[in-house]
Amino acid sequence: MTQATRIDGKAFAARLRETVGEHALAFAQKTGRKPGLAVVLVGEDPASQVYVGSKHKACIAANMESFEHRLPADTSEADLLALVEQLNADPAVDGVLVQLPLPPQIDEQKVIATIDPDKDVDGFHVISAGRLSVGQEGFVPCTPLGCIMLLKDLHGDLSGMDAVVIGRSNIVGKPMAQLLVDANATVTIAHSRTKNLAEVVRRADIVVAAVGRAEMVRGDWIKPGASVIDVGINRLPPEPGKEKGRLVGDVAYDEAAAVAGAITPVPGGVGPMTIAVLLRNTLVAAHRNASLDPPEGL
Repeated sequence: MTQATRIDGKAFAARLRETVGEHALAFAQKTGRKPGLAVVLVGEDPASQVYVGSKHKACIAANMESFEHRLPADTSEADLLALVEQLNADPAVDGVLVQLPLPPQIDEQKVIATIDPDKDVDGFHVISAGRLSVGQEGFVPCTPLGCIMLLKDLHGDLSGMDAVVIGRSNIVGKPMAQLLVDANATVTIAHSRTKNLAEVVRRADIVVAAVGRAEMVRGDWIKPGASVIDVGINRLPPEPGKEKGRLVGDVAYDEAAAVAGAITPVPGGVGPMTIAVLLRNTLVAAHRNASLDPPEGL
């Protein structure tokens, strides 16, 4: 039985980071400053600390300025909003990212709404979502943009392909569907209320699983030769004698890989793309903020 092509997100992300780094160097030579990303972390959530540390290292490696703001967990909403306004006004800062989740005393939506849409490199602002929906220039959330990059790298043209997105979140599912529509695919958004979900998925040339349930999508849901993009990352309960359970996606990988034409692994598929695309968005923001055309092909 033919095994699916393994879509190597790690290698693609490494190439994207290298390209962004080269363009960032050229930007600095042209403007006299590096593209700048400000990341705000409130509290000491361990996973968030790891993410923020990774973003800082990635910025430095890509010839960008990294502005870190680490605030205590009891920071007031007013103080955080004031910091965001300050970063909006700072000409050295091209991208503003507030790491989620935030402590309970802070309204996440209010914070996201305060970020200048032209510095919203996470793509979460309602204006960013609106720009995407009507085809205007704006920022797209990093994970779905990374997914569409992988698909275009794999297929080139997605015109006329039948795509199913499982999941309807504002961060992945909805923008993913919009990107696929913009690429001329025929798109179905499926979710927990979808009737005969397996049958819906089975007709798709492209399946994007972003539902947050470990190995929910089984091999017999997949159309032979389909391309499967697994956005999920779930930790299974530990096996006897082991401290940690293994990481799996929303797709039963071995089953699906026996049927699909191409599939992203977990880990090593979509995950590495997220920070690479964040750097790409920051580079694009820097060019727009300096009234320069962003580099082509990014």
